[in-house]
Amino acid sequence: MGALRPDAERIGTVELAQLQQTAWENQIKYVADKSVFYQELWAGQSLPADLRDLPELPLSDKAQLRISQSEHKPFGTYLAAPRSAVARLHRTSGTTGQAMNLAMSMRDCNITESVGGRCQGAAGLNSSHTVVHCLNYKMWMGGLTDHLTLERAGATVMPFGVGDTELLIRTILDIGITAISCTPSYPAVLERVLSEKFPNLSPRDLGLKLGLFGGEPGLDDPALRERIRDVWGMEPRNANYGVSDVFCNFAAQCEHDTRLHFMAADVLYPELIDPETELLLPIDSGQEGELVLTHLVRDCQPLVRFRTGDIIAVDATEACRCGRTGMRFRVVGRNDDMVVVRGLNMFPTMIASVLTRFEELSGDYRIVLDTKPPHDFLPVQAELAKGQTGGPGLEDRIAAEIKSALGAAARVTIKPAGTFPVTEGKTQRVVRTNS
Repeated sequence: MGALRPDAERIGTVELAQLQQTAWENQIKYVADKSVFYQELWAGQSLPADLRDLPELPLSDKAQLRISQSEHKPFGTYLAAPRSAVARLHRTSGTTGQAMNLAMSMRDCNITESVGGRCQGAAGLNSSHTVVHCLNYKMWMGGLTDHLTLERAGATVMPFGVGDTELLIRTILDIGITAISCTPSYPAVLERVLSEKFPNLSPRDLGLKLGLFGGEPGLDDPALRERIRDVWGMEPRNANYGVSDVFCNFAAQCEHDTRLHFMAADVLYPELIDPETELLLPIDSGQEGELVLTHLVRDCQPLVRFRTGDIIAVDATEACRCGRTGMRFRVVGRNDDMVVVRGLNMFPTMIASVLTRFEELSGDYRIVLDTKPPHDFLPVQAELAKGQTGGPGLEDRIAAEIKSALGAAARVTIKPAGTFPVTEGKTQRVVRTNS
């Protein structure tokens, strides 16, 4: 039951549907029998034996999981396996709410690592690489679990974590490391340390050839990709998209297409909904909506019709040139990061795509909301690049470009270089001081 298919990312629609249906028949029985959370959510409701009838079940969300864990510590009533089956425990940071405890059985761990390995491999990682992993190993799934996905791709992996960037630079040089796994904003941190502590070294001198990025948005911007290529001489790949409560990493790009390939269809079932009406949307090219996910195989904390909060745009559903058959998509933004400006839905990634057009700027920015919605304009704080002083009218030019490109009014404030703290983890772009 629940064996992974080595070729799952490349099988055709009919065969995949049969595989998913078989997995669902086992999973729905398991969840209905073992998960008190879903027993209560589905009380009195007939359960769909056919996966195509899944939308008959109600949606579940993070708020419900938080309540469940708060009232039934530490794992909540959606822990469907015995406590003795929990082989690994991760914990989220709690920076955007209550910290969540994530329980995994040995089978959950194996499946998670295998699917993540597919993603890292699709992005170009293989046994020829020595990769340094620069995400936080402390409790968060992105450290240890992502490390193990890098190993599954066949690479030699060095666990480094975050902090002590000077040591990282020396280690990359001493070992001859050829790839780095980190957030898209971390190369800027390395550049700053290089300029301050190693003035005779350029980013290219480190010899990195492949950048495996995840954990935060930004890499969809062609300008950022080109900048990484030009400055570092390495190929940037979007290698690590996941949702902590569901799967650490289940989507990545390939060498032929910068959009994310859905890589977990044998163990994870996707749906799209309208985030406002919760109505089901077809997964078709050109469709945009909130991603909803269902575990087809999961022991410890199985989720069914779980709202991720991520708004995605489906760009293609036909097979890619690489042979992978999963849908290809982009993450537009998160529901909780969305700012509505006079009826227009604005996401941080949209602002970033405009700011990168200005060479005077570092690319770092914040959207600081100090008034309650509705908002008549977008308050943007943009940071100058090192050595830049800006100039007369820069704020107005940026605001005009945002208006032209996105249709929303903006009030732009220019900040000196180095204003915003450099981060080695996720960067919070939307700051709500009075929401």
